[in-house]
Amino acid sequence: MGKTLVYPKQVSNTVNRLKDRATYDLGAIHSIINSSHVLHVSFNPAPSDPFPAILPMIGQMGSFDYPSASIDEPLDCYLHGYVSSRIMNLARASEGEGLPICVAASKMDGLILSLTPHNHSYNYRSAILHGYAKLVTDEAEKLWAMELITNSVLPDRWRNSRIPPDRVEMSSTVILKVRVVDGSGKIRDGGVHDDQKDADNAEVTERVWTGVVPVYETFGEPIPSPTNKVKEVPEYVGSYVAKMNDQNREYATSAVEEEH
Repeated sequence: MGKTLVYPKQVSNTVNRLKDRATYDLGAIHSIINSSHVLHVSFNPAPSDPFPAILPMIGQMGSFDYPSASIDEPLDCYLHGYVSSRIMNLARASEGEGLPICVAASKMDGLILSLTPHNHSYNYRSAILHGYAKLVTDEAEKLWAMELITNSVLPDRWRNSRIPPDRVEMSSTVILKVRVVDGSGKIRDGGVHDDQKDADNAEVTERVWTGVVPVYETFGEPIPSPTNKVKEVPEYVGSYVAKMNDQNREYATSAVEEEH
């Protein structure tokens, strides 16, 4: 059995509260990032601006140099954006290692309904990455990253669309490559946890329903666009929808029985 690779604990990524829920495993953290359709990317817009900027972006973990690298190996984070956006301009102007950024992702898996408001919670998975972002300038790597990110929207979508991108599309699209320096994750699963004083209080236990409401992302039936000329929904689209609905439901319901 191979060794589990972990991110080093540093001031920026060490979990201080409920440390038993923390994970520094590359595989767990990268999986949360890759399964999140929206990543929240924060950065400092200017030294004179007191507020950090946070952008919702599309991204994916991967390695251009080692494309066969697995999810639990060191990977870069590729982010998709528009050529003139603020974060791209800052990354373009950055010197040295690149633009310092934080990438965050979270998924909710259940509502924890306890006897008291104090013990209400969620089942969830969250992850953060810290790293330095630079623009991808090599055209081969840029195309590879664009395919990686497109297929993260829906597997095999790149091949089943009009490719390659034309000059206008290539020039208007920018890919950020984040060299990750640290990361951490936090996972809560299981059921209700109540204080003994409340669990022993018959007046409370006989009046208050407790339990878990599983929460999971559901994909609906594909709806063709008004200009669509393909009669049937492609198998790769329909099978993905069915697979993800089953997978998401299974995870949320099984998380109730797990204890991380």
